[in-house]
Amino acid sequence: MNHLAKLLSRFSLLLALMLLFTISVSAQSTRKQLRTANKFFNKENYREAIPYYEQVLANDPDNAKALYRAGISYMTFDKEKSADYLYRAQKLKPNVDKELEYWLGRTDHINYRFDSAVDHFKNYQKNIKKRNYERQEEVAQLIKYAQNAKKEVANPKDVFVKNLGGTINTAYSEHSPVISSDFNYLLFTSRGEQATGGKAARDGEFYEDIFETRRIGDDEWEPTRRVPGALNSPGHDASIQLFDNDTKMLLYSSVNGGDILVSERQADGSWGAPVSISDKVNTRNFESDAYITPDGNTLYYSTNNYSENGDLDIYVVQRNKNGSWGTPRNLGRTINTSFDDDSPYLASDGTLFFASRGHNSMGGYDIFSAKFDSVARRWARPVNLGSPINTPDDDTYYRLAPDGSYAYLSSYRIGGYGEKDIYTINYLRNAEVKGQVFSNVDSTLISGVELVFNSTQADKRPISYRDVTKPDSATYAVNILSGRKYQVQISRDGNLITTEEVDVPVSLNDTTSITQNFYIAFVDTTATPATTGKFAMQNIYYDTDKFNLRPESIRELDNIVRIMKQNPGINVSIEGHTDSRASESYNMTLGENRAGAAYDYLVKQGISPRRLVTVSYGERRPAVANDSAENMQLNRRTEFRVIPRQGDDQQQNQRINNQMNQN
Repeated sequence: MNHLAKLLSRFSLLLALMLLFTISVSAQSTRKQLRTANKFFNKENYREAIPYYEQVLANDPDNAKALYRAGISYMTFDKEKSADYLYRAQKLKPNVDKELEYWLGRTDHINYRFDSAVDHFKNYQKNIKKRNYERQEEVAQLIKYAQNAKKEVANPKDVFVKNLGGTINTAYSEHSPVISSDFNYLLFTSRGEQATGGKAARDGEFYEDIFETRRIGDDEWEPTRRVPGALNSPGHDASIQLFDNDTKMLLYSSVNGGDILVSERQADGSWGAPVSISDKVNTRNFESDAYITPDGNTLYYSTNNYSENGDLDIYVVQRNKNGSWGTPRNLGRTINTSFDDDSPYLASDGTLFFASRGHNSMGGYDIFSAKFDSVARRWARPVNLGSPINTPDDDTYYRLAPDGSYAYLSSYRIGGYGEKDIYTINYLRNAEVKGQVFSNVDSTLISGVELVFNSTQADKRPISYRDVTKPDSATYAVNILSGRKYQVQISRDGNLITTEEVDVPVSLNDTTSITQNFYIAFVDTTATPATTGKFAMQNIYYDTDKFNLRPESIRELDNIVRIMKQNPGINVSIEGHTDSRASESYNMTLGENRAGAAYDYLVKQGISPRRLVTVSYGERRPAVANDSAENMQLNRRTEFRVIPRQGDDQQQNQRINNQMNQN
């Protein structure tokens, strides 16, 4: 071997040794990072574990164990990434951990994949040891959560949920919002970096502290600050309620296992040192949240002091005449469950709102409401506030604004700033849509034009609003549910002229007004009436000033039931009419009652309410002139019409018509 060859051989050997050394160092570094990540993971300090798992995955993207544990860690902070990591781990190594099916169920549940979650939980159930009763009960409850969530999400409410924004919410947990009576001063609780001098608790979050801010605009707040003075302790402290004209505050402190305290505002505006509300309320166990009535004489609060299995229950206590508090009383089994029941709040109308992991929760804590029956002297069965107020994860601390027009809520939900955030909950309001109808040829006003606004509620039930342009001004006005698109059918003299789409934005008050003019083609009143969606079915008729169903009407309605069950893709408009006697407003109500009678019968026979919509035309659409008793009988009727939908097949409608004619 010549000299050059020897040099090259030595260089290659040195390079190989250096590469092996680099790989060895890298492997050692990865193992060290994995050990550190696992150390935090085993302490359930997921926030600290995640960066180390990410470092491992940067060097070893196919490390199934790191993906698995990182996926669990991300469940609180990033639900979508949690699912991505857990499924990647399963694909790489299906037996990565015996608990994998459990965690796949959990991440599918919070990501709204309820059927898949149930499948994973059932697979996991097969391998739970018979003696592990606690785990068996937990997984059975998780299956119920997923099934409840599927039902609630399929029937959402018309509610607008809005994050309170980055001035208040952080990558950490914010909760327990408390608003002043003038809407402008907000107290809330945060586990962010500004809390208690940056000192972290065992779980990697910072100790809870109470923060404050003031409103500077409709959706704007001053930079937040930790409430100064003696309010915050070295442990956990949380805001609960302002009361007594905002001069006093209920708060939680982790002292003594968790107590309810009271602080009073001082002359300089600061908050004084908090003191225990009462030794009748506070125990050596956990008291977590409370609500005091405006008169200061009744306190609702949650505690685990009297529970056999350590879960929270809601109690009520009355103030004695001497100012002391009496003996606490359990609200009863109608409200309290074998799971945690927490965060009571009593609205001005007597409705009790609270958070519970029991009842028909969608998962974790959900918000429920219950009314008190003063006659029977007991609470009615709690009602889940439903989706989108509640989610498959924890939703707590529901508090109404002073005027009841909206509510605050603390929630772990997709799209937040990183963990639990504070949101506002607004029920969608009606908006007034008004305008005029013009000819698109010469812009002349056209009166007598009927406009029917058709859409659906959040739960897909059809809704319909109607008006006719006035004789003198060709104006119309309808008050319609906001936050959705409407298909507007425009017709005159029974002739469908056109259908247009109108997008009505979200309205959170009752004063929103939108001007929407329509320009239509020349109306030929001799044109053949539109037949789109018309059923060739018989009308049903009524006695004078009545809306009860005649025997022959029942037979026709049974026929409609059969046709609708044979054609599950069609929806029907039920249209009530009257003769010309009585006032127009009276006849509109009578028409509604006649349509409603047919609607109620069809629903009782198994037709889904989502497939039906009712409308009253009163006396406005007579079938014949109201000039005789016989003709007035023909006008006292209910008609049925297929609701036209985008993409409807005219041939299919004709097939239905033919089928109806054969009956």
